Amino acid sequence: MSVNLAEYLPILLFLGVALGLSFAFVVLPMIVAKFTGASQPYANKLTEYECGFPAFEDSRSQFDVRFYLVAILFIIFDLEAAFLFPWAVTVFDLGWVAWIAMMVFLVELAIGLAYAWKKGALEWE
Repeated sequence: MSVNLAEYLPILLFLGVALGLSFAFVVLPMIVAKFTGASQPYANKLTEYECGFPAFEDSRSQFDVRFYLVAILFIIFDLEAAFLFPWAVTVFDLGWVAWIAMMVFLVELAIGLAYAWKKGALEWE
């Protein structure tokens, strides 16, 4: 049983490229930051840039739960679209079982939307 080491050459090349790229994307920017002074912040570099004025509250303060509710509703209906498009492309190949399963899925989503609407989750004050 002799092992042909030439068969392992592609794996070794892949490993070398992976290590080279990880070095280029992780270590090289840190080295460049040390030489260019980017790692030494000063007062103007640390100022607020997102909204233009200093924060007026503690960053750990609570905010309204409706932000989370809107995000969850967005994810739910985004997943609906993610399931609906591939189904629509292959519905004629899959048959009636797939059509009925998708209709049950859409009815469940419609019931969830009606419930959220009735509870006022979609209204913003």
